[in-house]
Amino acid sequence: MTRPMSISTLIRHAHSQGASDLHLEAGMPPAVRIRGKLRIRGEAWSASQTLAAARQLASDADWERFYDRRSVDLSRRIGGVRCRINIFQTSRGTGLAIRLFSSFTATIDTLNLHPSLKSLVDRPHGLVLICGPTGSGKSTTIAALISEINAREARHILTIEQPIEYELRPRLSYIRQREVGRDTPSFAQALVDALREDPDVLVVGEVRQPETMRLTLAAAETGHLVLTSVHSSTASEALSRIISAFPSEIQGSVSAQLAECLVAVVCQRLAWSPAASMVAPECEIMVANTAIKACIRQGQLHRIPAIIETGRADGMWSRDQYRRWLESKTDWRRPPKPKQGAPEEAPAPAAARPAAPRRPPPRRPSPASEGVIVLDGIDENPDDILF
Repeated sequence: MTRPMSISTLIRHAHSQGASDLHLEAGMPPAVRIRGKLRIRGEAWSASQTLAAARQLASDADWERFYDRRSVDLSRRIGGVRCRINIFQTSRGTGLAIRLFSSFTATIDTLNLHPSLKSLVDRPHGLVLICGPTGSGKSTTIAALISEINAREARHILTIEQPIEYELRPRLSYIRQREVGRDTPSFAQALVDALREDPDVLVVGEVRQPETMRLTLAAAETGHLVLTSVHSSTASEALSRIISAFPSEIQGSVSAQLAECLVAVVCQRLAWSPAASMVAPECEIMVANTAIKACIRQGQLHRIPAIIETGRADGMWSRDQYRRWLESKTDWRRPPKPKQGAPEEAPAPAAARPAAPRRPPPRRPSPASEGVIVLDGIDENPDDILF
């Protein structure tokens, strides 16, 4: 019989195996994603155990939001691992999708990104888009760019995230981090506030809604360096997604505004490098030179790939060119092995937390699968876990 384990032990062991994600679902065994591949291991979790795990990770305020929306995003340090957690309702009961972040300080060098990316944050103002599919390391690359600023300059950096993924420690810069849902009601409100808070650098976790996009472009135009992420696979697709989010009658003015403030677009995906025997970001880098800006203004985004191919003098890289650079790279940096036994994030004081919701818990599935995993809060020996 499998020995019982706590959620913190499960997370810590998954992290030690190099997992990027951990999935828990009522009636199913845990699943981890390692090097892009999903692996299912161990015994199934029951509905009551999964619900207890979710409640253990969520504050009272988070739990109230979960009742209202049947999903909630939060971030926690669990078993010494910084995690982004999505708790949601499924047909079986409660599910958890947990993103596990590396414990080392992300920089351009430690992420094995091309050194030319450091120059993107030298600009005093403008918009830098970091793009890619889900799980491609966009947040980590943004954290690395912030680390470059923090190590070199005294700038006021303000981040707006949902949730906060990396805890940024000030060095030369003055850093503030705001979490949507906890510190501010929305991205739009936080961006309006930001214009009164004297930031030099703004980090917007993700732009999805037209109002957020409009305020982000306005901030980039009014003397701020803005870093944000967009879900897209190419630079031209990222620009098209932003422009098409607005009504057709104003897309021309949005294109002109975007062309005026854009600094660069970096589209990345994680790819296995045989030479280094590790996963590394593979990028397409578009720098907003005169030709690129003209394409954006004229709505000729289909011309951008050809300009990137011939734009090496301006710091541009097509994906094929970047892949060849990775193949020739010899100075690979490897992340340190995860540390075991780091303290967990302390819960909020009871007096500062809102009252627990009194509504009945979300609908449970039928008890078709009662697993043997229990949440006893004790960190068992990770070697006993079948991952």
